[in-house]
Amino acid sequence: MRVATLATEDDFDGWRDAARNLAAAGVPADQVVWQVGERPIDLFGDEALLESDAPAFHVPRAFVDLARSVVLHADPQRFSLLYAALLRILAEPRLIDDRADPHLRRLDEMAKAVRRDVHKMRAFLRFREIADDGGESYVAWFEPEHHIVRENARFFVNRFTTMRWSILTLELSLHWDGATLAEGPGATKADAPEGDPIEAVWKTYYASIFNPARLKTGAMLKEMPRKYWKNMPETALIGELVAGAQAREVAMIDKARAAPGGNSDAAWAALRDEAMGCTRCDLFRHASQTVFGEGPVDARMMFVGEQPGDLEDLAGRPFVGPAGQVFDRAIADAGIDRTGVYVTNAVKHFKFEPRGKRRIHAKPDAGEVTACRWWIEQERAIIRPDVTVALGATAARSLLGKVVTVGRERGRPITLDGGGTAWITVHPSYLLRIPEKDRAEEEYARFVDDLKAAAAMLG
Repeated sequence: MRVATLATEDDFDGWRDAARNLAAAGVPADQVVWQVGERPIDLFGDEALLESDAPAFHVPRAFVDLARSVVLHADPQRFSLLYAALLRILAEPRLIDDRADPHLRRLDEMAKAVRRDVHKMRAFLRFREIADDGGESYVAWFEPEHHIVRENARFFVNRFTTMRWSILTLELSLHWDGATLAEGPGATKADAPEGDPIEAVWKTYYASIFNPARLKTGAMLKEMPRKYWKNMPETALIGELVAGAQAREVAMIDKARAAPGGNSDAAWAALRDEAMGCTRCDLFRHASQTVFGEGPVDARMMFVGEQPGDLEDLAGRPFVGPAGQVFDRAIADAGIDRTGVYVTNAVKHFKFEPRGKRRIHAKPDAGEVTACRWWIEQERAIIRPDVTVALGATAARSLLGKVVTVGRERGRPITLDGGGTAWITVHPSYLLRIPEKDRAEEEYARFVDDLKAAAAMLG
């Protein structure tokens, strides 16, 4: 039996070095006992083996990334599970891509739990001001589920660089003096202050961004579990905010509808300003900004796309990227003046998957479309277009409130609740994805015909 001792609960480097040498020595997974202690790795009781001359080997990068997260999990079996997976992957490198494998699926779930805990610490930790001889200082108490405190240290240093702060947890404490990050022993909640004057400021801010729709749909409880509420001063406001938020939203809608003809610049500006702080779904966390609709508020024709793309997210305007260029060319060929139509998206934040330095478009899910549908309804309530063109299935679902097949509904008028007519066609990005030139030209011509037919309904 071999014993590998790691320095700390989150000692990834120690686990990696020990696992490398154990694997090189051919030690089976069931012959290794992993433990955490004060000493550095004491492998086999023989320090010389730590500098083995065994040949180096390589594993897929995906496994290394997975292991970095899993090591932070609270499960005491994590080191053994990872080492057993390492031996299997060395024998069968393609195994890392088999997410149906029960062993790897368990590791995946552990990694996801760690990532959720990392996010919760960043989202729910609250600093409170204390007085000391050095001037302003701030202390926060947090109770992570996993060993993620050191993992989050750089985030808080970067976010609160100019503050002097301490983060206290049961496992360890972090202390930043504005220049140096120091680590200390664990603490208890009694060591953290109960409250301070800046809580009033924070509550005011929270009240301004609170979204009752997320609480009603359960999204808020999923994102902000009740166990974190006790450490967050703003949660004391939730009952009051839920009671008042519906009245505020109704008042804004009434204001828009009471404007002359329902086409009020002021009402639209108020709606856009509120959308800038939208938190109805999680997409706001990673997008650069809300991308709201644009165009005259008395437009008779409205176009609804899917969501902003990379360029739209950066510019803050809809349809300015590659799909937007196809759109501009198509409506011009259809005899439609873009300056006279209103253009928006079903989802107001860019959803993407990072691929190195690139951000690759990801399709919004049903919850995200539903959460953002409120904005589309208010835009239509103010603008009151005679014809609303849905560009693609996501836009159609947003307008009609149900799943729609573009091929089945394309090219026929559909009466919308609240007035006006919907006309469904493809999204311009669909045309960009057609590889065959002849077919692409045919589909483009059909798209232009759809736009001409929609415009013809205006008389």
